[in-house]
Amino acid sequence: MDITYPHWPILVLLIGIVTVVVLITVVKMHAFLSLMLASIVVGALSSSLPGEEGSYHLVQAVELSMTEFGIIAGKIAFVIALASILGVALTLSGAAERIVIRFMNLFGERFAPAALLLSGFVLSIPVFFDTVFFLLIPIAYSMGKRMPSKYMFFVLAVCVGAAITHHLVPPTPGPLIMAETLELNLGMVIIVGLIAGLIPAAAGYLVAKRVASTMDVRPPDLTAEGQSSDMPKKGLPPFSIAILPIIVPLLLIILASANQYFFAGSSDSGLTSLIQFIGNKNVAMLIGTLLALWILARQQEWGLIEVGKSMEKPLEIAGIIILITSAGGAFGGMIRYCGISEWIQGIVDAGFQMNYILLAWLVAALMKIAQGSGTVSMITSAGILYALINGVELPYHPVYILLSIGFGAMFISWMNDSGFWVVCKLSGFTEKQTLKSWTVTLASIGVVGLILTFLLATVFPMI
Repeated sequence: MDITYPHWPILVLLIGIVTVVVLITVVKMHAFLSLMLASIVVGALSSSLPGEEGSYHLVQAVELSMTEFGIIAGKIAFVIALASILGVALTLSGAAERIVIRFMNLFGERFAPAALLLSGFVLSIPVFFDTVFFLLIPIAYSMGKRMPSKYMFFVLAVCVGAAITHHLVPPTPGPLIMAETLELNLGMVIIVGLIAGLIPAAAGYLVAKRVASTMDVRPPDLTAEGQSSDMPKKGLPPFSIAILPIIVPLLLIILASANQYFFAGSSDSGLTSLIQFIGNKNVAMLIGTLLALWILARQQEWGLIEVGKSMEKPLEIAGIIILITSAGGAFGGMIRYCGISEWIQGIVDAGFQMNYILLAWLVAALMKIAQGSGTVSMITSAGILYALINGVELPYHPVYILLSIGFGAMFISWMNDSGFWVVCKLSGFTEKQTLKSWTVTLASIGVVGLILTFLLATVFPMI
């Protein structure tokens, strides 16, 4: 296509975003198909595409979209599948419940909301937000029956902890695909995400406490819908064993990242190679998943057949997540080819100063508000921002772009967000109460996170 209009790339970007939002929210099309169609639209409207000499432009737009889809799937599919199995194994074995009980005993009844927040914060690192909420809401029920005036506080504490690591810390799909798209070291992203999540978690805790004090919501008479299994045959595993599937993969990835940083360019010793191998995200997650399955077999007294059957459902769920995240990666990849990076560089050369941290937050927040899914917001925003900052010399490390996107994707969760309805229906809140509690609390975390990201990028630019 021969497009000579100088601002055509930004129009293509806007058309692509509008296409995603309209297809998901108006046409009610599945996010996977919406993102793939939007990526083809972006490719079709781009003035030129790589490798299209001798081929039709529209055909190349389709083929390149599929190629980008496959590239992203190759990077994240195995990890997401393993994370899904790991999460279910933690639940069925009682390991997740043991972690929660340990935190509850550690904090005591007086600080039970803090224990629930920490439980959500830890469990949501390898486990999806919905699964963590299903797991912890029965505990909020039981605690709420003993202290009815604090029931909403208990629920919101779970939400705060789980939402933060869900948006900031791999191997959850959103942060994982952001790290891959922005070409960031995974170990560093894990460490920075965990540290950067602490202050927003504290802020969210205080906001949740304040919000809960303004509404008198009592626990509903519901069965424990989140309890997905009976007590394991051998009871709950010890805490020292239960926590292993979570901390071992994280430590291995961090160890490999530190090894690469401190010994880059050194001789390829056997120990260095071994550390890099076991710290590879795919291998580390495989080790964590095998530990989780071993704990499951141990506590349920299952053989290989029963353990194998337990993987079927989580793999079905993982398949949908892989399709959506890979399609989002394809959309972001096609954005890079529309010329947006060169357009941004042109206006920068013309003297226009752009704050990429604020821009990243705004793009993610708008995508979140428009179509509802935090994960879709993160993966599409990461692709857009990568196209914008590619080749630009930032005054801070690009990990702050990742943090800004993550916090932006938490801003304003309302009726088009599945997480909104999970919290609303399982907690027994009305829609109005959910808007005044869950929505307000997450919005406050998003704003505090943006401010924190600005401060960290200024004080610790890490360049």
